[in-house]
Amino acid sequence: MAADQPTSAPDPTSRTRVVLAEAAARRSATDRTGIDLAEQTPVGEALVKGLVRAQLALALRLSLVVVAGLGTLPLLFVAAPAAGSFRVAGVPLPWLLLGLLSFPFLVGVGAAYVRWAERNEQDFAALIRRPER
Repeated sequence: MAADQPTSAPDPTSRTRVVLAEAAARRSATDRTGIDLAEQTPVGEALVKGLVRAQLALALRLSLVVVAGLGTLPLLFVAAPAAGSFRVAGVPLPWLLLGLLSFPFLVGVGAAYVRWAERNEQDFAALIRRPER
């Protein structure tokens, strides 16, 4: 029965006007950040400098962790000679800490750096892809 009912014809007076300039303006507004990066405009340069600054700050913070973690051990052994002569399973404590346990510590710091650096890059990419408001 639904096929027997006449369908209403579209009203010829109701048109939609499409202007190419408006469509291009909407499209370019969302991609403006990518253009700024590609053309190295001041805005793109500021975005890249922000990423580089964040990566540098991360590297410096983790460098301080390594220096504090490994650099203070020799100072400890100079300040407390008894700790330097302490043995664990027949191995002197300085050899154990600096020769054996330092490598897992450095691998852990390296893994943390990679994870956090990738997070910085993902945040940067999300900032670039985010449409302007």
